[in-house]
Amino acid sequence: MGPLAVDTKSTSGDSPDVSSRKIQNTQLEVRKSFASVNVGEEKPFDFLRILLEGVIAGGTAGVVVETVLYPIDTIKTRLQAAHGGGKIVLKGLYSGLAGNLAGVLPDSGSMPCAFQWGFQLIGNKSSMYRASALFVGVYEPTKQKLLKTFPENFSAVAHLTAGAIGGVAASLIRVPTEVVKQRMQTGQFTSAPDAVHLIVSKEGFKGLYAGYGSFLLRDLPFDAIQFCIYEQLRIGYKAAAQRDLNDPENAIIGAFSGALTGAITTPLDVIKTRLMVQGSANQYKGIFNCVQTIVREEGPSALLKGIGPRVMWIGIGGSIFFGVLESTKRLLAERRPKPPTVKHD
Repeated sequence: MGPLAVDTKSTSGDSPDVSSRKIQNTQLEVRKSFASVNVGEEKPFDFLRILLEGVIAGGTAGVVVETVLYPIDTIKTRLQAAHGGGKIVLKGLYSGLAGNLAGVLPDSGSMPCAFQWGFQLIGNKSSMYRASALFVGVYEPTKQKLLKTFPENFSAVAHLTAGAIGGVAASLIRVPTEVVKQRMQTGQFTSAPDAVHLIVSKEGFKGLYAGYGSFLLRDLPFDAIQFCIYEQLRIGYKAAAQRDLNDPENAIIGAFSGALTGAITTPLDVIKTRLMVQGSANQYKGIFNCVQTIVREEGPSALLKGIGPRVMWIGIGGSIFFGVLESTKRLLAERRPKPPTVKHD
């Protein structure tokens, strides 16, 4: 007989009906929905710990990457924003970094009251820290829940879905930050507070979310694909090596997954950049009009503008991000309080 029959016999005082009910209750407990925090053996404290550790690790990794690779990102943005054979200026490669790290928004008095809380969330401290922290903080517990919900051979779907959900959450902070950053990189503004004030006064609140649709079109596939490739490669490498990966190995896998995903999504990045930096000129009337205009006026190859700096930037960035991320997660795990040992008589 199967394992369940052995369990039934091992409870000497239980009738078959009682044992059957116990088995059914166990099966129902395993099938609890994703929205439930307390699934199986996972406790609410564990969920909060995963969330908090993801926030800290993601924020730390995001700030390190942004600071180190910002000049490459600036060159990539200027290449994509240039029309025809426009020249690329190599001065001010760190333009907009302060706004990206220290906050992009001015005094909340210039904003509608209904949106002040959101602006304060983005602008008072580190925007990049919050965006990365929010992404990983959402991604990690979502991934854990989905991996428990889906069959083992559907782990890639869990990683894809968790990456997309994390991207949606982080976009609320990423998009205003990206709009201000890219307009400063292209020389439209000299300071983040001035940029925000003028964007809101000329274009309204929606100006800070210019290109939001194209941003999601680029970032949701990017986040989902990059994290799926990274996680799947780690699983395969770990199974082959039969041990945990070290920091250099995590960094190499992160570089490969980042570079590959960056190359695939370059056309989406070009479209997003054009829509975000056009300002009130409204040269493009949407994503499809933007694609048609670029192809008609500049040729299909224009959709691959900046692919070199982008692949280099995201490849190196993936190496740094995932290396710092896994290292920080490991350090946080080592500092966890050890569970009390249970003494058996």
